[in-house]
Amino acid sequence: MSPREQENRRLLRARDAIERDYGRPLDVPALARIAHVSPAHFSRRFRAVFGETPHRYLQRRRIERAMALLRDTATPVTDVAMTVGFSSLGTFSRTFRDVLGVSPTEYRRRVRPVAAPVCFTKSWMRPAG
Repeated sequence: MSPREQENRRLLRARDAIERDYGRPLDVPALARIAHVSPAHFSRRFRAVFGETPHRYLQRRRIERAMALLRDTATPVTDVAMTVGFSSLGTFSRTFRDVLGVSPTEYRRRVRPVAAPVCFTKSWMRPAG
């Protein structure tokens, strides 16, 4: 296996950690440790490989999960924010609005549960990068 392939595997492990642990506190140094590289190198390589910074990737994943909870459950918005890893409702609401253009409450009011397999729903409803 080439050094580039080894590095890509380590980056994939870090991305998998984001997917698995999005609701827990994650930062670049912790993710860089998973990839066995420095935080600066990790940020540069992650962006080069996946097309966005680790922080932006994590935020989009959190918003994606929040969209599903808002659409498919009656969980209060504050609880949704905490469940997906935001430490404050204000930060969650601002990030949600920045990504989708509407507040979490407005999003919930506008959408309805989708009767389709989860894999399709995730693809259709994925927030734009």
